[in-house]
Amino acid sequence: MLNDLLLPVLILLLLCAAAWKRLPLYDLFVSGAGEGVKVAVKVLPNLAGMLCAISLMEASGLTNALCDLCGPVLRLMGLPPEVAPLVTLRPLSGSASLGMVESLMNVYGPDSRIGLIACTVMGSSETIFYTVCVYMSGVKDRRTGYAVPCALLGALAGAWLSSVFF
Repeated sequence: MLNDLLLPVLILLLLCAAAWKRLPLYDLFVSGAGEGVKVAVKVLPNLAGMLCAISLMEASGLTNALCDLCGPVLRLMGLPPEVAPLVTLRPLSGSASLGMVESLMNVYGPDSRIGLIACTVMGSSETIFYTVCVYMSGVKDRRTGYAVPCALLGALAGAWLSSVFF
């Protein structure tokens, strides 16, 4: 019940604070929405290119080759071979990894070691390349620096720790 009231109360508090400070709330909303549309238009070409590249990778079999390449290393880390494709694909595609988790849940069950590791991998990592694409297309400096390697290392650490604890 408290969850149902959280958003309306938050909006009401925002409206009261704006009225208290005598801010033109509607004008500020319209201005912010206009800036949001500009950012969306700026991000859209990069996002479309990335999604096309991921679709081409999946259609050409490159993602399967990548999974086959990374599989032995992930097995050495203690991850079950059934979860290795999920760990490999999670940084690339959220929908493919979600479908993979659903498949693992149907076959092995959510309380199995494989199910627990799959859920932890899904929850402890991000679609790194999608996120970097969106953020870097919204700023002028497009150099990612250490962002991608550190994010990949963090996702790998989450996967490895899930295999240690489950």
